[in-house]
Amino acid sequence: MSTTRKIAVTAVAAALGATALAGCGSSDNSAAGTGSGGTKGSGSKTVTLVSHDSFNASKGVLKEFTRETGYTVKVLKSGDAGAALNQEILTKGSPRGDVFFGVDNTLLSRALDNGLFTPYAAKGIGQVAADVQLDAEKHRVTPVDTGDICVNYDKKYFADKKLAPPKTFDDLAKPAYKNLLVTENAATSSPGLGFLLGTVATYGEDGYQDYWKKLKDNGVKVVDGWEQAYNEEFSGSAGGKKAKADRPLVVSYASSPPVEVLYADPQPKTAPTGVATGTCFRQIEFAGLLDGAKNEAGGKALLDFLIGKKFQEDMPLNMFVSPVTKGAKVPDLFTEFGATVDRPTTVAPDTIAKNREQWVQSWSSLVVK
Repeated sequence: MSTTRKIAVTAVAAALGATALAGCGSSDNSAAGTGSGGTKGSGSKTVTLVSHDSFNASKGVLKEFTRETGYTVKVLKSGDAGAALNQEILTKGSPRGDVFFGVDNTLLSRALDNGLFTPYAAKGIGQVAADVQLDAEKHRVTPVDTGDICVNYDKKYFADKKLAPPKTFDDLAKPAYKNLLVTENAATSSPGLGFLLGTVATYGEDGYQDYWKKLKDNGVKVVDGWEQAYNEEFSGSAGGKKAKADRPLVVSYASSPPVEVLYADPQPKTAPTGVATGTCFRQIEFAGLLDGAKNEAGGKALLDFLIGKKFQEDMPLNMFVSPVTKGAKVPDLFTEFGATVDRPTTVAPDTIAKNREQWVQSWSSLVVK
């Protein structure tokens, strides 16, 4: 189960005919050279970043890291975030790399409870927004980016129907939106899980099941994953148009509209999709120094770099996420066509850890079975 929206970006680009984008490439990539890690303290000049498949950064930015520190970054991509995390748990104490990137707030407690990370307060952490520092006392992980899972809508559909698009979770259950929404399975998809958590945060543990009963009665469609939902079922996406999709509402990301603009040829003046900002769940992605890392010094330098302005300002149009470092600039295209979510829903990581399995099982029994 991926915990990022960046795999989604890849699929959008493919639907639009783009040739390269976030998440592309082999599962074992090196930036600014190749090499193998040495033992701790051996003076190795390669630092290995273990990540989900969707990590992406400009080559020039990683070369800048090499110029500044002398370390070359080797990226070891390991499937989606859930699979990558599982592999690190299995190799605990003898990690495959030095830094792990991509664990988010829905899986954070699992990583911390398994003792995967060596505490390290990255240089510049004081410039990172306090509300994303979910492990501020121990610094076992460093926040790197945020993104919001939200319902997207097909602007043309709602304009043609002279129907206002939904804004909130409550709206989605109204008769006017019957048979319009497609979402991903919370048991198999990160955005599906995030959307479920958003409803738990909104309606509480005693109310989310009743809400999902209403959604089911209102014709919500559930598919396995994001790519199917967005590129095959959603009428507002480039892929959906080609597939003649008939669902004008989909669970995706607040950053999906800029992707539809950036990788279209020619680029439209306005995004063809919009975001229901009252349906959003905030994701926070973290990186951490792996316990037993062979190149601790290089790993620490990389963590410092990940929250530095160069990398933070590179992320929005490479991974379609928002920076967490104060003062990091976001490209105009990202802000012009993306949605600003002032009040996303959240659930504390320890609460998610205690209840995730139960919530997903209850959801499955109500909506899928």
